[in-house]
Amino acid sequence: MSRRAGPIPPPLTADSTYLLICDVQERFRGVIPSFPAVVHAATTLYDFAGLLDIPTLLTEQYPKALGHTVAELAPIPSARATVVEKTRFSMLVPATDAALAAAPARTSVLLVGLETHICVAQTAEGLLRRGYAVHLVVDGIASQRRGDREVALGRLRDAGAVVTTAEAAMYELLGDKGHPAFKAALAIVKRPRPAEALEGL
Repeated sequence: MSRRAGPIPPPLTADSTYLLICDVQERFRGVIPSFPAVVHAATTLYDFAGLLDIPTLLTEQYPKALGHTVAELAPIPSARATVVEKTRFSMLVPATDAALAAAPARTSVLLVGLETHICVAQTAEGLLRRGYAVHLVVDGIASQRRGDREVALGRLRDAGAVVTTAEAAMYELLGDKGHPAFKAALAIVKRPRPAEALEGL
């Protein structure tokens, strides 16, 4: 199978990374088979980002119909987390563009959420076109149908996105056991996981 050749993106660091959480909303709870795994990855990364002062942006797709972000992701909005309502499938709406533009040093994006082949895919492709290093957190990205998820992840990896997991990303951001936040981060990393895990490619 062919793979897109290209340079390896720089490692994730706390001062160069932005966390995007895509449409983890109440209405999906009953229709996404691996919803608990998505919530676990999103909440874990959200709390970890707060520990390392990594800004977070969450979107809500047409919340009038799909509900708001799950209660597990709280408190939002906050000093470190922005919530953007949208009707466009991509997260890259004007409010998101403004938030990213206000942090030009943050050239890597951790992306988690729903659904893989629609909102996540269109967001990732848009970010890649802009030159961002996009890290797809595969244990926190899902679709209603497995085939849609697998095809989208494969397409995005071929386009240059990095396929990673929440734990791998967190350890990459820490970089060293000597990191001053390591002990606090370890408590987040070791939280119990849902029984049904999402796998990568």
